[in-house]
Amino acid sequence: MSLIKQLRERTCAPIKDVKASLVECNWDIEAAQKDLRKRGKVLAMKKSSRTASEGLLALAQNEGKAAIIELNCETDFVARNEIFEYLALALAKQALLVENSSQHVPGVFSFGPECLEDVKFNLDHPKISGETTVQNAVTEVAAMMGENVKLTRGFVMSPSSSGVVSSYLHRSPKPGLGRMAGILSLEVENGISNLDALQKVGSELAMHIVASKPLFLTKELVTSDALNNEREILKSQAESTGKSPMAIEKMVEGRLRKYFEEVVFMEQKYFLKDSLSIKTILDNLSKEVGSPVKIGNFFRMEVGEGIQRLEASSTDEPVAQAAV
Repeated sequence: MSLIKQLRERTCAPIKDVKASLVECNWDIEAAQKDLRKRGKVLAMKKSSRTASEGLLALAQNEGKAAIIELNCETDFVARNEIFEYLALALAKQALLVENSSQHVPGVFSFGPECLEDVKFNLDHPKISGETTVQNAVTEVAAMMGENVKLTRGFVMSPSSSGVVSSYLHRSPKPGLGRMAGILSLEVENGISNLDALQKVGSELAMHIVASKPLFLTKELVTSDALNNEREILKSQAESTGKSPMAIEKMVEGRLRKYFEEVVFMEQKYFLKDSLSIKTILDNLSKEVGSPVKIGNFFRMEVGEGIQRLEASSTDEPVAQAAV
């Protein structure tokens, strides 16, 4: 029983698997630990096709930029496991090293798991340590958790030399982790001054991004597809009133203004005080720092976006829970 307890504490593996490996290896705990890792990686590969829509966002920042990654698993039980949390934070730190190879949006670029999977790094956790690759670390944690675990995506934001990056994580179990995130860069026309004021307002606006879900920075950046689609919907709704074409056109234009207030960052009201607009907040900040301030880039991220969630009845294989 003492050997079983020791090996379980080392590996987090289920008791039946721990005992089976110890018996297989004639109660040699070191050999049994190696055997468990082999078994776990095989099981992890088998589970890799299962839907993983839970998980965490992890954020890392330095003076020059911010990086955020999404690490997914199958259940929120595993997302709360401290080994899973540790790995997510470690991956975010590695993401800071990703270089921009495709600058689709100035200052912000996305990357897939392939950018990190072969990167070597050191882990320093009682249950997962030493030099390994990102891919092997993810596989090893998947084996420990008994679920499909995968690094899904990441973003890096870099401000200009006269800008700062601010962020906010919602539903955060510990610093650097959360389920929703807002990140933006503030650009100061005449160089950074009064950094405290910039960071305070930046944090407030990052929180606003999470709460209000803006899609575009300005009205001019609203895509023609989005605008035409909304116009068609509004026109169809207005026509159902039976009013004249001129009245319908006025109704559509009025409702489009409301649409802009909902989806355009610079047209929105501040979510904590609707008497303040985002424009007013930036104007006040510009006066405080003595130089015009504008939002350079922003984005919002949420765990599980775009990942199809399977119904519990759609799989015959039960979801394993992590051992704490």
